[in-house]
Amino acid sequence: MTEILRIDASARQKRSLSRALADEFFATWRACSRQDRITIRDVGQSPPPPISENWIAAAFSREDDDNAQAALALSDDLIDEVSRADIIVIATPMYNYGMPSALKAWFDQVIRVNRTFTFDLDRGDHPLEPILGGKTLVILSVSGEFGFGQGGVNEIANHLVPHIATCSKYLGVENIHHVGIEYQEFGDARHRASVKAAHAAARDLAGTLQDQPAIEGQAE
Repeated sequence: MTEILRIDASARQKRSLSRALADEFFATWRACSRQDRITIRDVGQSPPPPISENWIAAAFSREDDDNAQAALALSDDLIDEVSRADIIVIATPMYNYGMPSALKAWFDQVIRVNRTFTFDLDRGDHPLEPILGGKTLVILSVSGEFGFGQGGVNEIANHLVPHIATCSKYLGVENIHHVGIEYQEFGDARHRASVKAAHAAARDLAGTLQDQPAIEGQAE
């Protein structure tokens, strides 16, 4: 059985293009495999709190500190969801060229010393090392403008996908796939074509991931 964690980051519940794109991905997945377990964490509707001074102190406290355990309870739950997942699917819009604040808050809660990474100065200039591994990440994004890919006119302004990719290393992600919708602010034929192409790509990606030997092995 494959464990999948779905993260929805859009502030919109209705008419959300990123949610619809994720629905397309999972409809294809379910059509081929109904026994896999899918956990849904909707940070767009229920954002995790930003980390605080108390949270930071708790993260570096002793494991038997009751106050620290209480401060980190949500973080522990979110990390447990990540740890169980073979595949993480993040459906997110681009807000102001980067992550929605709710998605950034989620990353801040789950990237935690001694839970998802270790820190050791004996490693020299690269003291951080992931604890988890072997995970696949699917990024399903929506942007109002266009050309955010490599060589595109807005490549330098893309602080969404590269940021997610950088952070995901510390969640054990080793393979990343991206499907994106563009031109949302224009609402023209280019946008409609982008939506159509992205939905087709999401369906194809769901089928491709299910055909990979690693996923088949985890499902046995």
